[in-house]
Amino acid sequence: MAYDLYVITDEEIGRGLSHAEIARRAVAGGADVVQLREKRLSGRSFFNAAVAVREVTREAGALFIVNDRLDVALAAGADGVHLGATDLPIEQARRLAPPGFIVGASVGSVATAVLAAEEGADYVALSPTFSTTSKDDAGPGHGLATLSAVRSAVSLPLVAIGGITAGNVADVIAAGADGVAVISAVVGQDDVTAAARDLRSRIAAAKARSR
Repeated sequence: MAYDLYVITDEEIGRGLSHAEIARRAVAGGADVVQLREKRLSGRSFFNAAVAVREVTREAGALFIVNDRLDVALAAGADGVHLGATDLPIEQARRLAPPGFIVGASVGSVATAVLAAEEGADYVALSPTFSTTSKDDAGPGHGLATLSAVRSAVSLPLVAIGGITAGNVADVIAAGADGVAVISAVVGQDDVTAAARDLRSRIAAAKARSR
């Protein structure tokens, strides 16, 4: 599974675009993964948004991940769920999910990455890699040294999230990330598709240099 460009939807940063429209524009630019992230909607509205994004990603052949809510992910037929430190434990999510269902986990250190791998995560995301304004509770960035250390400690796909830009994405890939998860760098741009395409190109070039 490819996690090169992982775009997280956000209607506020997306200047009024719906989650489904953000997803449509992101996959048109080459996003491999779309994550639905929404902290304000009711369960029913969140489910409706998930169904709409699921339709977009299915047509494009992209992975669809739901943030936090395993119940919504399962009900909407998503490919997986992304869990944070205060969400349902990975082991419990794995027991409830069907075979092949993706469980991703946010981590902040080598120790939490190793634990996530032991508990059955399919990928880990160092969050935040750099400081970011997209998430109010993100805290200071862990930096490239921690990213490299996590890469050395786990064999799972490693995604960097938080403060990723066109200007630093090559450094992130060189430090060991398999891909990057972004909000502002794509969703917050005037042309979501062009921003995604540019970032995808930079990721490919950085990976070619790292071989």
